[in-house]
Amino acid sequence: MNSDIDKHANAPAQYLTFMLGGESFGIGIMAIKEIIEFGSVTDVPMMPASIRGVINLRGAVVPVMDLAARFGRPPAVPGKRTCIVIVELDLEGERQVTGVVVDAVSAVLDIAAAEIEPAPSFGTRIRSDFIAGMGKVNGKFVILLNVEQVLRLEGLPGLAGDALSSTDLAAA
Repeated sequence: MNSDIDKHANAPAQYLTFMLGGESFGIGIMAIKEIIEFGSVTDVPMMPASIRGVINLRGAVVPVMDLAARFGRPPAVPGKRTCIVIVELDLEGERQVTGVVVDAVSAVLDIAAAEIEPAPSFGTRIRSDFIAGMGKVNGKFVILLNVEQVLRLEGLPGLAGDALSSTDLAAA
């Protein structure tokens, strides 16, 4: 089983669940900074399709990732319930704040470790390293994302250079 899940084997973990392309996904609530209405995203030239652009979040330049495009699907078409989920991670000793575009936020759910299955090795339409596990909720599965892998900006196709930072985006 995934070590991310094993760490909290006895206690239920909380996940923010959301819809994307008709599927239900979840991100551990500890990584969520806030949820904002989808608004004006500034396009940044020469960025990969999965980087929608940047937003100004109280004076900070925050890159916005289109999760649908990151998963190899057509970019999300904003609707009435489209949101940007602001995720804050500590990656390799650096704080990384990234917005992710989702179709609609669903709920915060407690999912017990016993209700989380390992990521399948086949049958999903996204990379297996993006999946931390499959949570069972009311007889349905929620794809629990390995948010560190999904939001890793290094190595994105079409990205000039090895790394992308907020400083790089601000200068673009």
